[in-house]
Amino acid sequence: MATDPLLRHGPDSTDLVLRGGSPAGPARIALSSAGPALFTPLALVVPTLLVAFWMALAGARASTVFVVVGVIVGLEYLLGWSAVAFSRARRILRVEFAPAGVPGSLRLVRTAGPDDWLPVDTLREVRLTHEVVEPYEGDRKPAVSTLVLELVLRGGRERLVQLPFGGDPQRLADALEALLGPAGVVVELRSEHSTRPRPLSNSNWTSGGSASVGSAGG
Repeated sequence: MATDPLLRHGPDSTDLVLRGGSPAGPARIALSSAGPALFTPLALVVPTLLVAFWMALAGARASTVFVVVGVIVGLEYLLGWSAVAFSRARRILRVEFAPAGVPGSLRLVRTAGPDDWLPVDTLREVRLTHEVVEPYEGDRKPAVSTLVLELVLRGGRERLVQLPFGGDPQRLADALEALLGPAGVVVELRSEHSTRPRPLSNSNWTSGGSASVGSAGG
């Protein structure tokens, strides 16, 4: 379950909470990934049908085609299941900074469990990008606000999450700066605003098509 990122202060650590929930075991992750993995064969239905089509043109028996297609679909499902399970296992739930006052170490807590503790000076920068997509004039859909968080680590970076966000990004940035500033960690906040594109009108396309036909006939 997604939630606005927030800093939660505890007796032993200060946690940047990105998602609700707690780490789960491998069996639970695998079971929860079984359903979404069904979309993999559906997404690859066109190449699968092409294989069946070419086999039929080559004169293969219908039973052989069904067996081959079944094996392909099964492999696609297993690959999709593995990919979904791996993605969920790597999903970051929170970032823990310890001790709670002036942190000297941090670790990422993923769905599969926590990573090893790292010295806080491994973290070079925290980047927050607040993205707001405003409705166009006459659009009934509300504005969409999301927050992207990135940790710039020594030797790489970790894109934490992109979540719907209804809070105050400046308040979160200030809280992170107060927590991590003494350790020399830079906290950067960027705001990006855009307008949702207006959908193309079908009537305009139809009118343009009719005009082309008329001019061609003349």
